[in-house]
Amino acid sequence: MKIVFTGGGTGGHFYPIIAVAERVNQIIDKEKILQAKLYYVSDSPYDKQMLFENSLQYEEINAGKLRTYFSIKNFFDIFKTIAGIFRAVLKIYSIYPDVVFGKGGYASFPTLFAARILRIPVVIHESDSAPGRVNKWAGKFAKKIAISFGEAGQYFPKERTAWTGQPIRTEIEKPFSREESLSFWKLESKMPVIVILGGSQGAELINNVVLDALPRLVENFQIIHQTGVRNFKMVTERLDVVLTDNPNRSRYQQIDFLSNAQMKTAAGCANIIVSRAGSTLFEIAAWGIPSILIPFTNSNEDHAKKNAFNYARVGACSVIEEMNMTSNILIAEIERIVNEKNTWARMAQSAKDFYQKDAAMKIARALVDIALGHEK
Repeated sequence: MKIVFTGGGTGGHFYPIIAVAERVNQIIDKEKILQAKLYYVSDSPYDKQMLFENSLQYEEINAGKLRTYFSIKNFFDIFKTIAGIFRAVLKIYSIYPDVVFGKGGYASFPTLFAARILRIPVVIHESDSAPGRVNKWAGKFAKKIAISFGEAGQYFPKERTAWTGQPIRTEIEKPFSREESLSFWKLESKMPVIVILGGSQGAELINNVVLDALPRLVENFQIIHQTGVRNFKMVTERLDVVLTDNPNRSRYQQIDFLSNAQMKTAAGCANIIVSRAGSTLFEIAAWGIPSILIPFTNSNEDHAKKNAFNYARVGACSVIEEMNMTSNILIAEIERIVNEKNTWARMAQSAKDFYQKDAAMKIARALVDIALGHEK
């Protein structure tokens, strides 16, 4: 049995693939499936250690990116995509997998195109409430289509589409207990905790607004702030000015990047999360924590904004658009949600209701069943 996973080289594509691969490996071990091989095909490995840990063999296929705005790079990337398709056809033919799992993104296009030519079954997953161009195209021939938002179903054939939810990695799906988490971060037990996530690369706008708001926030809240590796130095330097001689300085903790264990402890003690509106919103939903989402304005086809407002419609979060993001608005929204106990409880329950359990296992089961059926 051979399964190929492919997706764009971002965390939003990579981590759900890892979540599904984890469950595929569990099925392989439980059912003692012999000679099973898993491959990850993309334009970059993203995280070599995680690929190794999940027995995914990396194969590089470059792909051009078709931007939605004018750029001379679009012209040159046409040739890169054509070259990628030829290489993908040869590579996929040499592997000849039993099924290909596509997570979307420009980097998945050559591999999905090759699978289409070679008549290899394809399964895709769409994380956004409106699909990207690659998944919209692949949905025309995919054997099965999984979606994270119910709203995405209108773009795909109903008979082949299932609302599975978002695949989430086992190591971050369930937070640590509040007691363990507070102990880990050395926080006070009776004071609410804000966790701020700007994504793995950080978000300069969020960082700047949070820094402006800090003197007021630390009066009533404790804060765990993931700044992003690129922004950590800047935040630390400004912090020395913003909280100079502030008696509540210890209530704020900044970190460049939260590891899986640190993320679970942060979630375990969080009363509210301030975040971008990428795939992290599904993890927030799994944790059942109210949130404030700040969607990236220039996201591809406005996906981030659509995701944020669709999540807000179920009552699980509040949305602040970038144009309205100020320290006063952020503080007021945090205080409103945390201090109004009924509002907080409603949002927490709505987040839990939104979360679809076992998404990764459902997709993994479908992949293995198709792969084993294709072998016969």
